[in-house]
Amino acid sequence: MNFVQRISKFNFCNLGIRHFSVASKTAPQIAALEEQCILVDENDKVVGRASKRDCHSLKANGSLLLHRAFSVFVFNSKNQLLLQRRSSQKITFPDCFTNTCCSHPLYDIPGEREENDALGIRRAAQRRLRHELGIPIEEVSIEDLKYLTRIHYQANNDGGVWGEHEIDYILFLHKDVTLLPNPDEVSEVCYIDRNELDSFINSSVHLTPWFRLIINHNLRLWWDNLSNITNFIDHSKIHKLQ
Repeated sequence: MNFVQRISKFNFCNLGIRHFSVASKTAPQIAALEEQCILVDENDKVVGRASKRDCHSLKANGSLLLHRAFSVFVFNSKNQLLLQRRSSQKITFPDCFTNTCCSHPLYDIPGEREENDALGIRRAAQRRLRHELGIPIEEVSIEDLKYLTRIHYQANNDGGVWGEHEIDYILFLHKDVTLLPNPDEVSEVCYIDRNELDSFINSSVHLTPWFRLIINHNLRLWWDNLSNITNFIDHSKIHKLQ
């Protein structure tokens, strides 16, 4: 059994929940395209708002609207990283494996526009962890979510229609959590050990571009220092990754 097959088998049976088959329901994903993202400049200063549809639609000149996002990395008490495979219904990068949870703070939720200590971002992360993975809010306090740093990246989806252009906040959560994945968002989940990371990324699975960029940036270093992760907090710089 190769690495990818083992991961697939491990997913839901080891977590004690059923493996979801993905139904062909597109209405929730289409509706989500009208949610309002927070537009920013390259210094992460708010310059307006736009729908997810507009933010992720590739313009004729190849440009995309820059907006705020976040990427959450959840590690359990064994220091294993929780990964998800995005549903085939996702508009951007469907069926790709990625970090635990990736999404956006929303302009129309006032609390998610709060900038002090990335409070709005962390509130949005609580909301999406519950929506995508069924993790109860009470298991993820604001204090549990450690804001490490920000990255700036752009990536186009296959087909030249959709893409991502984001100031992405990196959040770490180090605790055991309850999982009940939403099949409209997530088709698989798995935990991997630190020493399995390279085998995983070199396997035949497809990864989201932001996950691969974060792996190549500092993920290994951060993972090796979970017990003192606060020593690696860097809020002053936005790291532009390509």
